[in-house]
Amino acid sequence: MPAWIEYFAVAVCAISAVLAAEGKGMDLFGVMVLALVTAVGGGTIRDLCLGVHPLFWIAEPMHVWTALIAAVVTFALVRFAHLPHRLLALADAFGLALFGIVGTEKALALGTPGIVAILLGIVTGVAGGILRDVLRGEIPWVFKAEVNFYATAVFAGALVFVLLRQYLPASESHRYLGMTVILLMRLAAMRWHWRLPTFQSRAS
Repeated sequence: MPAWIEYFAVAVCAISAVLAAEGKGMDLFGVMVLALVTAVGGGTIRDLCLGVHPLFWIAEPMHVWTALIAAVVTFALVRFAHLPHRLLALADAFGLALFGIVGTEKALALGTPGIVAILLGIVTGVAGGILRDVLRGEIPWVFKAEVNFYATAVFAGALVFVLLRQYLPASESHRYLGMTVILLMRLAAMRWHWRLPTFQSRAS
């Protein structure tokens, strides 16, 4: 996995955290903590599940600096320019796509079975956003019926990536195809409100 992809994912997730902090009355320190937790939370849980030591952001502290710098720049920018609320959903979608495949590929590299790698890709993609929403006092997006194709998009993209890796000759394009599937599914679901059926029994 090229290093720039993981750094870009960290920056995008940090930006999404700053935008999500709007209206919550947080100061700069609070925003930086929120951004850092969002940016490295999913990868931290993944590494703990895989028994990786040290954790990725401890082994490479530039991940921390990337998240903090992105947070401070975004914090300053929104004080002088109005950023549309939709930008939060777009930043979150990009972070979902990038981290979903980053987590899947790292799990595969450490020898986990395909289905386990897919689940850890989902964890990497969505856990940071869950922590972000909990810290800002909101129901996490992944649990909201109106937020369309969230973890589902990561599952689909990670599955495509695993199948390509398993049945075709090795290629750098596999990871980008997986990311594209996640991003397009999430953006299409946002545009046309695609969603999975909600649970409803005959009694209800």
